[in-house]
Amino acid sequence: MKSKKLTDALIIGGGHNGLVCAFYLANAGLNVSIYEKRSIVGGAAVTEEFHPGFRNSVASYTVSLLNPKIIKDMNLQGHGLEIVKRPISNFLPIDQSTYLKLGGGLVRTQNEFKKFSEKDAAQLPEYYDRIEAVADVLRDLSIKTPPNPKQGLRAALNTALQFWPIATKGNQVHRDVYDLFTKSARSFLDSWFENEHIKAAFGFDSIVGNYASPDTPGSAYVLLHHVFGEVDGEKGAWGHAIGGMGAITQAMQKACNDMGVKVFTDAAVNQVIVENGAAIGIQLDDGNLIKAKKIVSNLNPKLLYKKLISEKNLDPEFNRSMDGYKCGSGTFRMNVALSELPDFSALPGKEVAEHHQSGIVIAPTLDYMDKAYIDAKSHGWSTAPIVEMLIPSTMDTTLAPEGKHVASLFCQQFSPTLPDGSSWQDHRLDAADTIIETVTKHAPNFRESILGMMILSPLDLEEKFGLIGGDIMHGQMSLDQMWAARPLMNYGNYRGPLKSLYMCGSGTHPGGGVTGLPGKNAAREIIKDL
Repeated sequence: MKSKKLTDALIIGGGHNGLVCAFYLANAGLNVSIYEKRSIVGGAAVTEEFHPGFRNSVASYTVSLLNPKIIKDMNLQGHGLEIVKRPISNFLPIDQSTYLKLGGGLVRTQNEFKKFSEKDAAQLPEYYDRIEAVADVLRDLSIKTPPNPKQGLRAALNTALQFWPIATKGNQVHRDVYDLFTKSARSFLDSWFENEHIKAAFGFDSIVGNYASPDTPGSAYVLLHHVFGEVDGEKGAWGHAIGGMGAITQAMQKACNDMGVKVFTDAAVNQVIVENGAAIGIQLDDGNLIKAKKIVSNLNPKLLYKKLISEKNLDPEFNRSMDGYKCGSGTFRMNVALSELPDFSALPGKEVAEHHQSGIVIAPTLDYMDKAYIDAKSHGWSTAPIVEMLIPSTMDTTLAPEGKHVASLFCQQFSPTLPDGSSWQDHRLDAADTIIETVTKHAPNFRESILGMMILSPLDLEEKFGLIGGDIMHGQMSLDQMWAARPLMNYGNYRGPLKSLYMCGSGTHPGGGVTGLPGKNAAREIIKDL
């Protein structure tokens, strides 16, 4: 780090998108360096020991959205990445005697639905086909750079070209695209299904990482965003990376190493150096100044522009707009070491079963989800939170001692800032206890089986991973912060207002999740500008 030699590109932040961007830049022949604040790369996609002998994916926790071409280009499997599919997608305990399983094939899911509604079971094939048609549109858009409206006619032509595939698909797809991009999840699902639990099974995806109600306009898009992934060629499938999410980023680092990328850890950046309207380098906490031809940020855009760059170097209108960039996903994360598996009242048993290997979702109705959001806005968090629990040790023996288990608890809704002005540091244990009690109501042995835990409130997520407001998406996935307006209108093409400064994180198109696409897309634009 003592070298002052001008490098081609440096990347601020070693999260998965930063690693992907670095790989593609280096593959194009550039000398690339990554500067990461923490002692390990991976950002929020890391595996860490949180209790003696227990390891887990401490923030991001499941695999589906990681782009297959990135996996192939980086040879992640050759670098040790192994992903196993869940036997079913989700298990929803509804009450003490009733549950719903989702996934495992169309016929099987239809048979599950018949327990609740023959009509909904009959609707399912068409629903899947229609959703998949729109998901294909999203997949196509996700790999393209959004237009910059400032470019006038060129932007108009680019927009037309990007949306041309939609125009060729017929009126039904047009209507479905419009509905999914504008409607609330409830409104959309009401048009398909009659049973409240079935609607909840699909509606849960609409609030994952989304500080909103399923009644919020545009939440149907978030539902769609979570179904456009795949595992091992199976569209919409979900899986687990053996060794946790850190196995993904460790494989990415190996791929970067092969390309000659230099990775510096414990290298916190405190300033982007600007001269004559251009970013020319960075300053580290240790005082070192590092210059580069291209500066690339993998950070939340608000963290970049409000903390690392002086306001005097930015246009007042840009500063005002960035002040209004919305962050906060309503997320509370817990990692729990368990002496035994949860024994659910609705489906008893402590031996490993397929429901233990699925996403266990405690959110039986859309009304339940709506109340969780209302409570969070009013009181800071819900008395009956939305909980998704994964128990990856049921598929991955590397994470826990024999006979023991680890659980990831991804919980909504928890206000990014508490309404009474108090700190999450003062309430994190109370909130964690509420979550534990919520799970214990469905699995009575859960509380007593806890051996240790890691608690990550929205404030903890911000301090540990730079996720402002605990926002796992690097900015809310609302319609005004998507596509060409992500993070801001006129800056959706991975470039900012300063020359030579780029963005490659989840605060850019196509948004959050472990996809790698913002990094790949940004690299393509940087290479264009050489």
